[in-house]
Amino acid sequence: MTAAARRVLVTGADGFLGRGVLAALAPRLGHGQLEGLVALDVREVPRERRLPGVAYLAQDVREAGIGKAFADHAIDTVVHLASIVTPGRDSNRDFEHSVDVGGTRNVLKACTMYRVAHIVVSSSGAAYGYHADNPAWIDERQPLRGNAVFAYADHKRQVEELLADWRARHPSLAQTVLRIGTILGERVDNQITALFEKRRLIAIRGSASPFVFVWDEDVTGAIAHALEGGAPAGCYNLAGDGALPIHEIAARLGKRTIDFPAGVLKTALAVGSALGVSRYGPEQLDFLRYRPVLSNTALKEQFGFRPRKTSAEAFEAFVAARAAQGRPVTRGP
Repeated sequence: MTAAARRVLVTGADGFLGRGVLAALAPRLGHGQLEGLVALDVREVPRERRLPGVAYLAQDVREAGIGKAFADHAIDTVVHLASIVTPGRDSNRDFEHSVDVGGTRNVLKACTMYRVAHIVVSSSGAAYGYHADNPAWIDERQPLRGNAVFAYADHKRQVEELLADWRARHPSLAQTVLRIGTILGERVDNQITALFEKRRLIAIRGSASPFVFVWDEDVTGAIAHALEGGAPAGCYNLAGDGALPIHEIAARLGKRTIDFPAGVLKTALAVGSALGVSRYGPEQLDFLRYRPVLSNTALKEQFGFRPRKTSAEAFEAFVAARAAQGRPVTRGP
């Protein structure tokens, strides 16, 4: 069982998830729960976004001197969120690897050097990979096979291999690794939500393409739960109950699907990529049809955290939030 956190450092603190984690943890400062909270991000956080009591530092997780922040603030727990989730157009694989894998290695070295007791890492269900022989429901006993062709999945797999090696060599550093499903929230915009904004949703003939969703507040809630102490360290899938197939998603949006034969879609993606009219290549076919469907049984029964929203409820909350913001994803009348 992990001990309760007292002095916490969050990497990637000004990202979407990082801001949510800080908002959840900051109220615990000065109330006999947290004694210190450090927000570390590669960018300087604007003053209007800073929370009272939080120490903000601008530093790259790849920098050798990152350990100074651990020492200066007597950090006992790290929440490692820094990662390249949605690369910019000018990004490249080497840079993404240096942040995802190299940055994690650097953080682990600092944790070991400065005797941090516990690290919580945001991994992803993508680490399991997109494969035809994925079981209908994936639990934590399944091997991690993140596809080399997908930078994010490949890097998450490499990060987890690094973490496993570190657990074996440095058992004094407890690890809580959360393999997160597709995050939805009131302000989420990403590659997945862009699919739902289309006039017609892309489906692959013969494939259910189920999605597992998790509400952003359930992600921050699970991280906060890990810091409270008493939960066993380990690797856990983090997703809401159930899954939504692509055709059910379309029905909930009042939209229709375009059902492509797999070969036709693969050819179209290859041509679009070659002509430079699409940023996605033929590998996206497997991303769409072989999505890992995460079982959250261990999360609930072993880790002791139950997401408040199911996959379906998270999706409906996302749809309602978009409508309230005046940018609905449902089909108009």
